[in-house]
Amino acid sequence: MVHDYSNVPAYAGEGGGGSPFDKIMLLDHNGQERWSARDLQRLMGYDEWRSFEETISRAKASVAASDLNPLDHFVGAHKVIKGGRWGQQQVSDYRLTRYACYMTALSADSRKPEVAVAKTYFAVKTREAETAETQPLDVSSPEGVVQLAELYLKTAKAALAAQKELEVAKPKAGKWDTFCDSDGLIDMGAAARAFYGVTGGLGRTKFMARLRDEDIHFLQIQNPRVPYQIHVNAGRAVIRIVQAPNGQWMEQTFLTSKGLDWLADRFGVGALPAA
Repeated sequence: MVHDYSNVPAYAGEGGGGSPFDKIMLLDHNGQERWSARDLQRLMGYDEWRSFEETISRAKASVAASDLNPLDHFVGAHKVIKGGRWGQQQVSDYRLTRYACYMTALSADSRKPEVAVAKTYFAVKTREAETAETQPLDVSSPEGVVQLAELYLKTAKAALAAQKELEVAKPKAGKWDTFCDSDGLIDMGAAARAFYGVTGGLGRTKFMARLRDEDIHFLQIQNPRVPYQIHVNAGRAVIRIVQAPNGQWMEQTFLTSKGLDWLADRFGVGALPAA
């Protein structure tokens, strides 16, 4: 489920000193600490959302491998940012628990100094929360040392398994980079250019009409700007709320690389079309 946190009045840590991670901390409606993934992206030294979202995917897989529900720790959300076709757009985001932030830091690029800072911060905060609820491990005893080692080993195995899963899916990831925006998404105009040679040179509007044809069945007939939900669920398309020149907010469909792969199969082309 995606929640709208765009009306959160202020950062919980505004006005105080200390860590920058304290300053971007949010409080949800129940008073629980949360962090915006978009804010964390900047503090962890990632320039592109797509790269950071891959890190989040690895972290979610690690959480799932630990027999926890990722949806309890990574909640879908939206954030309004500057940019896009009409100056403002509503982009996808996540609200992360403290534990989710820690797992994200563990899954991030360890070569980045910002990631090292994040690991330390969230490791300390997570440990503080754990010791407040349970008895700490007695590392002065052999049993405590073994328990601590098992905990670290379990986390490392989960992170490694997530990395392997991502590598399996990675070969196709860069094929459509020419047409992707900074978030790794493809708008309909760019998608039309991607398939220009196999659709007879269709522009954006006629290309979208082609996606409503029965043999493609990608965009809805009743709501012609929006894909069928099956494509969203399959990760082939993303719906964003963008601001039109007249100031009104409207739905706009963006394709993913997976979505272009699917369309390439439907159009009967296997190689990257000419830009």
